[in-house]
Amino acid sequence: MNVQLVAIGIGLCWAFSVGLFVWGAISMATRATYVTLADGRLQERRLPLFFRLLLPLAHHLSQVWPIPALQAQHKYLQKKLVISGFDGLIAPEEFIWLRLMIPVCAGSVSVILVYSLLTVIPGRITDFLQAHFFVVAVMILLMTAIHPGWWLAKACRRRQNEIRLATPFIMDLLTLSVEAGMDFMSALSRIVERRQMDAINEELLRVQRQVQVGKTRREALRAMADRLDMPDIRSVLGALIQADEMGIGLGHILRIQADQMRMYRFERAEKKANEAPVKMLFPLVAFIFPAVFLILLGPILSQIFKLI
Repeated sequence: MNVQLVAIGIGLCWAFSVGLFVWGAISMATRATYVTLADGRLQERRLPLFFRLLLPLAHHLSQVWPIPALQAQHKYLQKKLVISGFDGLIAPEEFIWLRLMIPVCAGSVSVILVYSLLTVIPGRITDFLQAHFFVVAVMILLMTAIHPGWWLAKACRRRQNEIRLATPFIMDLLTLSVEAGMDFMSALSRIVERRQMDAINEELLRVQRQVQVGKTRREALRAMADRLDMPDIRSVLGALIQADEMGIGLGHILRIQADQMRMYRFERAEKKANEAPVKMLFPLVAFIFPAVFLILLGPILSQIFKLI
């Protein structure tokens, strides 16, 4: 009787532990993550599932066990996190630990799930995969190891494209405001206040706050160019910095740069339009032509096979 009570107690403890772990994992997975903008406002940033689950552990590990051998990547990761807009949410040390933990945790879970599915689903393909499961497991681990760096590069490209698309409109608003008689910083503040918060607004807000705390306008614009690391944005900001140093009126410079940004946007759209036929070639050959072939010749081939 006592043995049965002990077994029941152990089972209840295990069930409680598993339930508590699942509840904690679900709460961490559904919790929203935010970054703090230059004016103190919170802006939501969406992280992948395993990032949200492992980020608290990565935070503690980065404080307890720093990795000196990987600190050479600190400056590079810091720059990429700033470009992607996650610099206030993930520290470079935490991202290094995430790159180490995700292949171990996410890769192991994925390998177990794939193996369970292969044992349940019958078929020749699953039998072949079971026979070569070591190769499948290595590929899964490699994919999970590559995923953090791929995600960061994709986040950088997405935010840079968002800034690149919004910059011509911002330049037009600045040109109209400055030519109407407003000061550059006053026009910048008005645009930031009245536009919906996006990537370019976050950067302009940071420029505005840096000027307010004592930096010169040239230093704030130069810091923005270094943060974004985009050649076209660096060209625009460089022209504004040079005009400020030489004492030239910004209205004419802004109009020239706005026209140039519109020209860049037109050239990018034209380039994408020219790339479209090449990108459509594979789906056209692989899917559309076979479908048309089957629709047109399918009835004829079926009749021929019946006669044979």
